[in-house]
Amino acid sequence: MASLTLAQKGTPAPYIAGALAEFANEAAPGSYDVAWQEGSAVGDAGATAVLESAAATVAGERAVVAELPGGRSEWAAFAVGRLGAADFKDLDAALAELDHHLQMRSYVAGYAPSAADAAVWGALRASPIVQRNLKAKTQALGEALVRWYTHIAAQPFAQRLAASLADAAASARKGKKTADQGSFDLGLKNVVAGAVVTRFPPEPSGYMHVGHAKAALLNEHFARANGGRLILRFDDTNPTKERAEFEDAITEDLATLGITPDVVSHTSDHFQYLYECAVRLIERGLAYVDDTDKDTMAEERKHGIASRCRDLSVQDNLARFEQMRLGTDFGLTCCLRAKISIDNPNGAMRDPAIYRCNLTPHHRTGKQWKMYPLYDFCCPVVDSLEGVTHALRSMEYRDRNPQYKWFFGALGIRPVEIQDFSRMNFVYTLLSKRKLQWFVDTGLVPGWDDPRFPTVRGIMRRGMTVEALRQYVLMQGASQKNMQLEWDKIWTINKRVIDPVAPRHTALVKKGLVPATLVGGPDAPTVRDLPRHKKNPDLGAKQTVFSSMVFVDQADAASLDANEEITLMDWGNAIVEAVERDPAAGPAVTALRLRLHLDGDVKATKKKITWLGQAPDAHPVEAMLVDYDYLITKRKLEEGEDVADFVTPTTRFEEPAIVDANVARLPKGTILQLERRGYYIVDQTAADSELGLVTLIAIPDGRASSVALKHQPDPTATAAAAEKKPAGASKGGSAWDKGRQRQQQQKKDPSAKPAADAPDASLALPRPQDVSGMYPTTQVYGDMALDAPANITTMYQTKKFY
Repeated sequence: MASLTLAQKGTPAPYIAGALAEFANEAAPGSYDVAWQEGSAVGDAGATAVLESAAATVAGERAVVAELPGGRSEWAAFAVGRLGAADFKDLDAALAELDHHLQMRSYVAGYAPSAADAAVWGALRASPIVQRNLKAKTQALGEALVRWYTHIAAQPFAQRLAASLADAAASARKGKKTADQGSFDLGLKNVVAGAVVTRFPPEPSGYMHVGHAKAALLNEHFARANGGRLILRFDDTNPTKERAEFEDAITEDLATLGITPDVVSHTSDHFQYLYECAVRLIERGLAYVDDTDKDTMAEERKHGIASRCRDLSVQDNLARFEQMRLGTDFGLTCCLRAKISIDNPNGAMRDPAIYRCNLTPHHRTGKQWKMYPLYDFCCPVVDSLEGVTHALRSMEYRDRNPQYKWFFGALGIRPVEIQDFSRMNFVYTLLSKRKLQWFVDTGLVPGWDDPRFPTVRGIMRRGMTVEALRQYVLMQGASQKNMQLEWDKIWTINKRVIDPVAPRHTALVKKGLVPATLVGGPDAPTVRDLPRHKKNPDLGAKQTVFSSMVFVDQADAASLDANEEITLMDWGNAIVEAVERDPAAGPAVTALRLRLHLDGDVKATKKKITWLGQAPDAHPVEAMLVDYDYLITKRKLEEGEDVADFVTPTTRFEEPAIVDANVARLPKGTILQLERRGYYIVDQTAADSELGLVTLIAIPDGRASSVALKHQPDPTATAAAAEKKPAGASKGGSAWDKGRQRQQQQKKDPSAKPAADAPDASLALPRPQDVSGMYPTTQVYGDMALDAPANITTMYQTKKFY
């Protein structure tokens, strides 16, 4: 027996070798012992597959495949070579060819499953692109290919291979606390321990949001993991939008996240150097000054048309660039463009602009400069200058990576390795600074720290912890797959963080509050010390008032029946003796009478009731419980859609309540749990409130109800919209409307007989018109006379069923 060991996390996974070996076991059971091993490589061989037999040991999937039965066939070569192509265009062509081959075939070769099917299936199973398209059920793979793949995946050899991998993965996860940890294997090139330098380059035009937090945390992670340095560089090249206020806020938010950069710099520190680099490009004939208007330039770039300014001489371009530097009337109409290509399939390479004029004073350099470099030019130049070794950028810049690399060769400067990672996009959430600014400018939110905002400050004010945010970002890893994320996972992680340390308190809704008299209660109110958290004594004690008259929620009181035994939480059992209601006031409960039964079994009762007592020096505190909804009603805004069309009408919900007196002493930012209600954060203390209220904001806990869109369309508005007739509609309405109107009229006046053309009363439909002939048609083929169809003069008639 030969032993085949496969790496679980190979990229791609060695499915071809595994599938061939398992298929060989179909003909000769026990020929190969197939086992998966944790990690991206097997043992010391550094390969994704190792085949050990009495004859020799072979490492590497290609070499292993060649040693397996059927591994030297043309289809095995097709699977390893063309289906394993890294270039998407090559893979796409191979998939199209395979789909065409399978149009009239059930199997790749022959009339039954063969090693060829196993090899090809293994290649497709290992391809992330193919698996992504299969999962999304796109049309990219072709019907024949999908049909064949599904059939082969159900074969015993494929099922055994998948089951063995699943078992190995489960065993690897067992006992590990980091099962959700994402992969950080970015495949960074030229990594030298102690010499890695990364950078986080935010534009100071807004506050940090969760997307920025991911970029910052990943850059910090790779710098620290390799003993390197992290640079915080403010990309301050657009004085129209940037302010020192935003720089300070970003610095504070990074400190909140526990990120301490080794170096803080500004792109504006290097304006002179960037200007000299631009002049160098002009002198080398690699840049030109273009005064084409914006719309024309966009059209020319779209259609691959060269600008009329593209072939200006070096002297003319230098003179024009000087006009830009001085901010003259002519200079203000120009921009500097890199001379890369006019018709490159990648639009980012079609002579992009790299300098433009702006007369707005800069918040750091004042009026010194009247033109500023654009981000795509600054980024590679300053990265090279500041010693950055690895630039980590989100996937939105992928098309511009070739442009980034072009500047290194054009300027003859030190190149920088570049690597992509996916952005964090959340449902019902806007991350665009421009759109978030619109909410602030229109007064829909009071500021950038609003709990409805996805800014670091906003989600922290909502109750997100730094630890949970860091865990979630690191859990995403360095994935390059863009996804529309739900909010449930991050809030679930947050719940796991806060639950062990959140003190427990009590709140009752103020509306309909019910007084309950306790027979057998204490003669005078007493105060006892109870633990703030039963499972965490380190949180200390809280004072709880026990009295013969307590308050309970209206909803709890309304659910009680006479003679029912219930549990008063943190006290004991009680029997309901009377439930009082005022007939004049409706079904609401006005008072309760309970008899304490402290010997009762608290585990035997179904209803556990929260309550609040009061003492002369320990009255319940007035509070406002606040919850929020998403700012927009659509999961994802598409390109071109106006955010104003999808604004949620009501996004803040307030509920007056009373809470135990201990809450009055909690400082702002304290996270607590209100028994049977959920987690809250103190947003405003009574001392800071004009009304003397403690404001508590609800913290989502990850459950569906806490992260779902609360807004529901107004049914009256929906009905009103349905009644509106579209332009051009007849005044009488549709045939259905007329039928309903006649039916309603018939109900009002049963003696009235329907007219001859009245609708069938059982269906409220108008009678069909009499059809006496068909439309005439001309002959399509030849001059041969054909029999005319019989004239149709009547419709089929049916009897009424009801």
